Amino acid sequence: QVQLVESGGGLVQAGGSLRLSCAASIRTFSTYAMAWFRQAPGKEREIVAAISRGLINTYYAASVKDRFTISRDNAKNTVYLQMNSLKPDDTAVYYCAAGSFYGTSGRKDSYDYWGQGTQVTVSS
Repeated sequence: QVQLVESGGGLVQAGGSLRLSCAASIRTFSTYAMAWFRQAPGKEREIVAAISRGLINTYYAASVKDRFTISRDNAKNTVYLQMNSLKPDDTAVYYCAAGSFYGTSGRKDSYDYWGQGTQVTVSS
């Protein structure tokens, strides 16, 4: 059974940094595209960043570009999201997702597996 477990969320002041991790129990992790989504209260779940299975392609939402960095370590079955210069608008539950396809995708329905989420709260 595939499990994605996020960690690293918490409370941080505006301008601070956090690093999220997502550990995946997928035997063929390197063949999955990975992504981070987030959902703020009362809002739709939205794409934050994605990384392809071959480490060739990355995608960032315009709102986080140049502040967030997605990376993956296939030897550890883990994907990361380094978040710098955090803003109160970044406050949300952050979800890790895995999909068996080439390239990257910002569509929720492209992904087969989801984690339970980790809360990120940025105070002003």
